[in-house]
Amino acid sequence: MSGQYTVQLSHGLGLIDATKTLLDLWQPGMNAAELHRSALQSGYFGTLSARRLHDMITVGFGMRYLTDEAAPARLLKPIQHVVPRAAFEQLLFLYTARAHSVLADFVREVYWPAYAAGKPAIGNDESLHFIEQAVRDGKTTTVWSPTMVKRMASNLTSCCADFGLLERGARRVRKILPFRIEPLAVTVLAYDLHDAGLGDNQLLVHPDWGLFGLERDDVLAEVRRTSLNRALIVQAAAGITRISWTFKSMEELADGITQGQL
Repeated sequence: MSGQYTVQLSHGLGLIDATKTLLDLWQPGMNAAELHRSALQSGYFGTLSARRLHDMITVGFGMRYLTDEAAPARLLKPIQHVVPRAAFEQLLFLYTARAHSVLADFVREVYWPAYAAGKPAIGNDESLHFIEQAVRDGKTTTVWSPTMVKRMASNLTSCCADFGLLERGARRVRKILPFRIEPLAVTVLAYDLHDAGLGDNQLLVHPDWGLFGLERDDVLAEVRRTSLNRALIVQAAAGITRISWTFKSMEELADGITQGQL
């Protein structure tokens, strides 16, 4: 999630419904160009121009779900029709924030502090200040024009609305909505970090949890609660946490989810 900010979040924002359709079309081994051809042939995106569809797939979908040898797509494709909608969309949020550090930082630095302070809403003024400060701090890949700054400020709140952190609709000020990580999202994220080579204590403090407003003690509580589904077993004492993993890989976890074991 580290890295300079780009404008690429604008290629679809949350992209939730399109992502579901593209996951159905995508087959393991497909790259973005092949998926684009399949999407054109499918007729599902007939209202989009060829250029917009290309950008949505190569920049929007591809950056989020075809990275790391398409590991996100390989996880999401088999489970998308068998898991609760809220949990699935939280996984899309996770991968989108990983691909776009501007969104990840906005959520951690603006959204969750406002949530914790009991603020009722977040407006484009807050996101505009966040973007302007980022430009001044040199966090953007280029110096954004005033028009681009305003557009990205609006994109941030719109994307948060797509994923259920803020209310939907075309508005400059959006209500902050209750947003709590789903048990399945806890399990998948824990396995994902474990699969990436993080130790049991390391994964509890990974920045990804901050996307859901969680600190170490919160993460441990959520993982313990999730252990009731027996996908993992947690032992914690004297500040040391040990986790036993029921599934040996993300592929096995996906199989377990599709077979109703979780």
